Amino acid sequence: MITVTRPGMLTTVQDWPGRTGYWHIGVPPSGPMDDLSFRLGNRALGNDEGAAGLEGTMSGPALHFTAATRVCVTGAPTTVTLDGQIVEQWRTIEVAAGSVLDIGTVRGPGMRCYVLVGGGFDAPDYLGSAATFTLGKFGGFEGRALAVGDVLRTRPYDGRLRGSVGVPMEEQPVFSHRWELAVTEGPHGAPEFFTRKDIETITGTDYEVHFNSDRTGVRLSGPKPDWARTDGGEAGLHPSNIHDTAYSIGALDFTGDTPILLGPDGPSLGGFVCPVTVVAGDRWKLGQLTPGDKVRFVPIRADRAPSPRALGVSRRANLPMVFSSGGDGDDGVLARHDVDDQTSVTYRRAGDDGVLVEYGAMTLDLGLRAQVHALHQHLDSRKVDGIVELTPGVRSLQVRVDPDVLPVPKVMAILAEAEALMPAPDELVVPSRTVHLPLSWDDPATREAIIRYMHGVRSDAPWCPWNIEFIRRMNGLDTVADVFDTVFDAEYLVLGLGDVYLGAPVATPIDPRHRLVTTKYNPARTWTPENAVGIGGAYLCIYGMEGPGGYQFVGRTTQVWNHNHPNSSGPFELGTPWLLRYFDRISWYPVSAEELLDLRADMARGSGEVKIVDGEFSLAEYRSFLAAQASSIAEFRAQQALAFGAERQAWNQAGEVSASTRQLEGALA
Repeated sequence: MITVTRPGMLTTVQDWPGRTGYWHIGVPPSGPMDDLSFRLGNRALGNDEGAAGLEGTMSGPALHFTAATRVCVTGAPTTVTLDGQIVEQWRTIEVAAGSVLDIGTVRGPGMRCYVLVGGGFDAPDYLGSAATFTLGKFGGFEGRALAVGDVLRTRPYDGRLRGSVGVPMEEQPVFSHRWELAVTEGPHGAPEFFTRKDIETITGTDYEVHFNSDRTGVRLSGPKPDWARTDGGEAGLHPSNIHDTAYSIGALDFTGDTPILLGPDGPSLGGFVCPVTVVAGDRWKLGQLTPGDKVRFVPIRADRAPSPRALGVSRRANLPMVFSSGGDGDDGVLARHDVDDQTSVTYRRAGDDGVLVEYGAMTLDLGLRAQVHALHQHLDSRKVDGIVELTPGVRSLQVRVDPDVLPVPKVMAILAEAEALMPAPDELVVPSRTVHLPLSWDDPATREAIIRYMHGVRSDAPWCPWNIEFIRRMNGLDTVADVFDTVFDAEYLVLGLGDVYLGAPVATPIDPRHRLVTTKYNPARTWTPENAVGIGGAYLCIYGMEGPGGYQFVGRTTQVWNHNHPNSSGPFELGTPWLLRYFDRISWYPVSAEELLDLRADMARGSGEVKIVDGEFSLAEYRSFLAAQASSIAEFRAQQALAFGAERQAWNQAGEVSASTRQLEGALA
């Protein structure tokens, strides 16, 4: 046993490659942010490369050992002592029973240090991994960072498998205050989204690491793009906006004009463009980027990227320049062709280990989502060796692969074969359960979130102090009761999961006459209660966990994620901690705030119940419905447009920033 006598800063249990296979429902892999330092330390001990170890941020822990073992401390330079005597990093250390190992403050360059022990730490698996995801409160040690008094256990360690005396100098990563990151073009580059000059700036400028960075993403400071388009169309005002699509770890995500390198605890879905992606073999550097460091993106050809499996000199330091060839020169577009007379398909590079398949124009079209679903189901049923993740978005499917097993050119051949087998859109029929969920209308928890927002962020926002009244006004409804009736009359079709982590649905009403549209908070809230229900643009979301958010509140519901996993309970299927599936229909029924608390308590105990009725969604039948109701739908949209125009005029007279209004205008188009 090992007792924590000082936890250090954000010290967590991690394993490698982390929690893979669940990107599609909003569970990130987590794992060591610097996998190279982590795996080298394990190899030096004779452990499996992925054996669970500790990651410390800015400073490491102090640990008391009750039994003799061996340890290797790697990562950013720090002072390591054993019973008060300084010992070397990157060397295997003999630790006697009763000894105290103390890892001090990281001196820099670099930001994270790692403690690996003989046999690895013994932590329970959650969805196949011991990696800690602190935001989700699972994995590692009770789903959190270590604290004083925590007792860790190690797995058996065979003394005959002692590995080496340490990590050779030529294999140790080189840390710096100026980093070069090897990147591939795409998925969303020039000339569709960025100008040629923008891309030249991105790859020809030193960006600076912002202090507001963590395991979800490394925020950068640098020049703003000029952009190749004026807005995101139906996806929103800003030219960075797109309909929700799957992200890649290591993608340079432009959230508006702000670039963020997405980390291993980042979101799986989002609505922003990514012009370049750090190759898998260079992503270890994200874990060592420190506020104030400089970052330069170096385009390389995807087929020249170092293998992420390698642990040698090809991954050691600032080697991208050696491999640089100016990139693939295709703007991240691998291929593009017409599926039929009305729909095209674009294959975009998503790093050296992924392909993003996009259907049609950038519009909210359930026909496009049905095509994505068909491709997803086809590839999933084939169980192709080398495909590690399949993540659908509103009009796209991300195919993530192990490039050493299934290189991207082979992926393209598989996708071409699959496309030839896909049915015509009107033939698509998918399972579509009706899931009846309780909704506490205008719940006290959501009112508290609005009050916090008004006190701590912005008190004069047009959607305050009551989001529901704002929704009524924006949609031209006569009374708040009309908003209530519209929400409870609607069936919301689930288009994506995990947009706000942990199986959280992004859904839209099947009947366009129920499609209430709003702006999002600007700026966003800093706190949202777990399972709050909100509307943003034309989409409805259930927040899977506490955190920031921007959707306009209508109420709160019960849990859509089973924190008691792997024990099946109530409506959750055995081994499946998420409640909802793609193309489920959410149907609300009203409950009081007190009733909801009781229902949430039942769900937490494992005794909750949810009525679920099997069914199907037929695109042909849906299109027939739209045609039959075209006149009434047009009338409803015209009413919305008039109300929006009046609201926009009032905002302009009040000097309100027009960004959110134009974002709504796209949703109403």
